[in-house]
Amino acid sequence: MNVLVRRRWFTERSTISDVLIDERWFCFALEDRIRAPGVKVPRATCIPAGRYRLIIDRSQRFGVDMPHVLDVPGFTGIRIHAGNTDADTEGCLLLGSARSSGKVMHSRVACDRFVSLLHAALSRGEDCWIEYVDVDPPAGLINGGVGV
Repeated sequence: MNVLVRRRWFTERSTISDVLIDERWFCFALEDRIRAPGVKVPRATCIPAGRYRLIIDRSQRFGVDMPHVLDVPGFTGIRIHAGNTDADTEGCLLLGSARSSGKVMHSRVACDRFVSLLHAALSRGEDCWIEYVDVDPPAGLINGGVGV
């Protein structure tokens, strides 16, 4: 299973993406804001663009099995879970079937569907990957102040 996160809508606080699974549109996603490569503001920066292995395992923080994005440089514990705004994430990907400015909606439904598909793919022995791609982020956000 291949998941593509196309980061397309950028604000001072968040990044919203289209999510495709095996080249078919699946939902929207929200993360913290984008920053220049190598710049990280704790609990306020999305993970670097790149391709990462995706598994399901037990989250020590949440106490349940959840999708886990592995080997993200400079980040630990990156999960995919329900939530609506940048206040609900610390680098994790929040899924939703609808979006508006700075938020995704119907998150729990989108997450449940995603977990079902991921679990089925892993049960079949498939390698599962997630790729994050930045689509024309505004230079002002990338090169803006570190604490913005």
